[in-house]
Amino acid sequence: MKITVIDGQGGKMGRAVIEQLKKAHPQQEIYAIGTNSIATTAMLKAGADYGATGENPCVVNARDSDLIIGPIGIVLANSLLGEITPTIAAAIGSSRAFKILIPVNRCNHYIAGSREASLSEYIRQVCEKVDSML
Repeated sequence: MKITVIDGQGGKMGRAVIEQLKKAHPQQEIYAIGTNSIATTAMLKAGADYGATGENPCVVNARDSDLIIGPIGIVLANSLLGEITPTIAAAIGSSRAFKILIPVNRCNHYIAGSREASLSEYIRQVCEKVDSML
C-alpha cells in the first residue's frame, strides 16, 4: 500500500502522523510530500522513506497513492496560507486514493460535524484508521 502524507507550513501534522505510523508499522513505506522544504524536512526527520517538495510531487504522487493523509486544506485551493494551489487541490481531490483528512478549523473554513479536539487526538484517530486498513 502506498501511503502518502502531504503537509505544508512547518510540517507539524505530517511529522506527527509519520512518527506514529512508523512506530506501529515500521516496515510500511511512507512518502512525505511537503508544499515547502521545511515541511518535507520535518516529515523526513520523522521517518518517512521518501520525500519531495512542491506542486509537481503532489500531483504525481496523488496519481498512484492508495492512501493520502493530510490536513483538510490539501483539498481546498489556496489554503494553508496559499501553499495549496488549485492544481494540488484538484489532483488530490480527484485521486483514487482513500483520503484521511485532519479537520483544522482555520484559514477561512469550518468543518461542520467535527468536534474540537487536540492535534494529538486527531493524529490518534488517523492512525487507528490506517491500522484498520492495513
